[in-house]
Amino acid sequence: MKTIISIEDAAKSMNSDDFFYRFCPFCGNGLEMIEKGARKRLYCGDCNRIHYRNPTVGVAVIVLENNQLLLVRRLGSYEGKWCIPCGHVEWDEDIRDEARRECREETGLEVRIGPVFEVHSNFHDRSKQTVGVWFWAERTGGSLRAGSDASEARFFPLKEGLPELAFPTDVRVIEKLRRWSQGNRLGPWLAIRGK
Repeated sequence: MKTIISIEDAAKSMNSDDFFYRFCPFCGNGLEMIEKGARKRLYCGDCNRIHYRNPTVGVAVIVLENNQLLLVRRLGSYEGKWCIPCGHVEWDEDIRDEARRECREETGLEVRIGPVFEVHSNFHDRSKQTVGVWFWAERTGGSLRAGSDASEARFFPLKEGLPELAFPTDVRVIEKLRRWSQGNRLGPWLAIRGK
């Protein structure tokens, strides 16, 4: 059963960033907010269509050489903070091709994308949620230089202090990298995956 409530009433109980359009992108008519199950959803009565708001998919590329981790200093959002090279998957783009492209664009390095190291839901920006996939990668070419979304790209010792990171999920991934490298789990994990 669905309960129809006004968008204005929904806005009072939700952060206004929680919904991003008021008109149906298919027919142009105004949308209503309905309750379906435990969630409030945008609904077009004319199209009889619920408009779901789903997270986008992001990729990050872990390049670890001589126990040093590749990071980039961001431009734009979170400017000046550092992160593992990353980006959003484009429509019609393979997730591994996207990872390779982002690494090249942000760092100048060509990489071979390996296995998935970690997957996390990113809630650090509640209005722009993503699901992040961190791939293991190995450098195959190129030269290290800052690219389109970065002011700097460089390797940092994994075991020592790192610069201020933009994303809490990168912190979690780096903590796992540290644990696994100290516990000698990284080598066997890569060996099993043929890397």
